[in-house]
Amino acid sequence: MSSHALTQRPTDAVRPPRPLRPRRHVTATVLVVLALVGLNVADHVLHWDTLWLGPLGAVGLLAFARWTGLTWAQLGLSRRTHAAGVRWGLGVVGVVGLVYLVGVLLPATRTAFLDVRYHLPPAGALLTAFVVIPLGTVLLEEVAFRSVLWGLLSRHARVGWVLVGSSVLFGLWHVLPALGSAGNAAVGAAVSGLGALAPVAVTAGTVLFTAAGGLVAGELRRRSGSLLASVGMHWATNALGVLFGVLAWRLAA
Repeated sequence: MSSHALTQRPTDAVRPPRPLRPRRHVTATVLVVLALVGLNVADHVLHWDTLWLGPLGAVGLLAFARWTGLTWAQLGLSRRTHAAGVRWGLGVVGVVGLVYLVGVLLPATRTAFLDVRYHLPPAGALLTAFVVIPLGTVLLEEVAFRSVLWGLLSRHARVGWVLVGSSVLFGLWHVLPALGSAGNAAVGAAVSGLGALAPVAVTAGTVLFTAAGGLVAGELRRRSGSLLASVGMHWATNALGVLFGVLAWRLAA
């Protein structure tokens, strides 16, 4: 037998197994999820002020992510992608604003904007839309789910699974906030006949709806490579809802 035959690799040779993921990557991901559970409880059970909890939590998560070795690009915060993120973000703000305007002007859909939590005077609505929501909601949630968790999950899975995984966790993040959804006129009317099952229906619906929103936000982050794109969508859906809610209450009156 020739030496070439002896050294030739058999076509049916079993490939060596892929190396296991480093345990520290798995540990880092679990720690971030546990930290988010703690932040959620602090916000919705202990009622800590989100105006300091949100920024502090976001900074802490980013610092931990950088300590584990994630780059700014992996976190969606590379300067090279800022311009694309701003373009995508502003585009989404425009689309959401147009949809909300049509929704408020049509009597059939106006009740969706009649949320008692946001039955505010104009000054209060502006403060909520441009200070409370960006600092207390958008900053922490976007850093948590579309930046830090996105980067950590990317170490374990392909981008499609990262998109799904981060969106499912984003939906579960809203289990506790779903308890406040009864203040919305449209939600209250939809579950009024369910009796004791109404809270379960509201919670399940909120989780599914926000998970779907997480898929859209994650896709914006993936396409642009920038966290700013999903930030624009998140701010628009929440803050413009408050602003158009003011208009809806006035029209309903």
